[in-house]
Amino acid sequence: MKDCRPPRVPYDHAMRVWIIGCGYVGTALGKRLLQEGHTVTGLCRTRERATDLAAVGIRPVIADLARAEELRRLRADCTHAVLCAASAGGDLETYRRIYVNGTANVLEWLADAPPTRLVYTGSTGVYGQNDGSDVDEESPTMPQADTARVLLETEGLLRQAAMKDRVPAVLLRVAGIYGPERGYWLRQFLAGTARLDGDGSRILNMIHRDDLVESILAALLHGRPGRIYNVVDNEPVRQRDLLGWLARRLNRPLPLRAEPGIATGGKGLRGSKRILNRRLIEELQVRLRHPTFREGFDAELMRMGFSAEPARDPPRVE
Repeated sequence: MKDCRPPRVPYDHAMRVWIIGCGYVGTALGKRLLQEGHTVTGLCRTRERATDLAAVGIRPVIADLARAEELRRLRADCTHAVLCAASAGGDLETYRRIYVNGTANVLEWLADAPPTRLVYTGSTGVYGQNDGSDVDEESPTMPQADTARVLLETEGLLRQAAMKDRVPAVLLRVAGIYGPERGYWLRQFLAGTARLDGDGSRILNMIHRDDLVESILAALLHGRPGRIYNVVDNEPVRQRDLLGWLARRLNRPLPLRAEPGIATGGKGLRGSKRILNRRLIEELQVRLRHPTFREGFDAELMRMGFSAEPARDPPRVE
């Protein structure tokens, strides 16, 4: 029987990791770290979340990273830290509060006893290219959305901290996350509400949650402070090819086209570019368990009880 467990990541000693913003990704990361024998503390904002973290073995601490005084009362006793707080779909003011103000507070909090590495999970949304071009970490950032500009400002704080040797921050730009109980395109297709944008040529970039977890762990161990890494799978995919694959996989009709002027994709973003992950694969040596959406969507469909029939690519949808 094939061993489906994630590869063991070598390390010299047990880490004490603080996960700052321990939600969907942070909880999965915490469980993975615990499997490797590390000590994990999860910072969260509610008692309900704290109870959930404790149930899986993560030591919970309740605090709001956007309130500097709440962080100052905590002892930063970590060897490594991960900043993966999320805005939970908030407005621009919430984005600024969580990302810019929160990150500034975290950097101040950690400055007196900096960890070996602080890994930040940002977004590929800071790239604004819409022409289908290849994009790597050296490509210009041209964010179109106000929220993406906030994320770029947040990156500036982290890179400055790394350059000044205050906190050794490693920056991950993360593509669209999908996985257990999450994934916009898969869920929209299953609900019958997915729609094609025009001719469906818009290019989508994604990463499975479990591969994101492995990428964070690799960055904790080997990431270069101040360095940016795109966290995305090996195959950017046209929207029509992804939906066409799902149609063939599940023997369902191809979705209709959206009404003119209506953007799809969950957040109304229309970016179209091919984000490259060469630095992630070659420098951090991450081995993706779901190298394309096919393997990832198959895993999620099987998790939801669909048949394990091997997926076949449909004819091209023109």
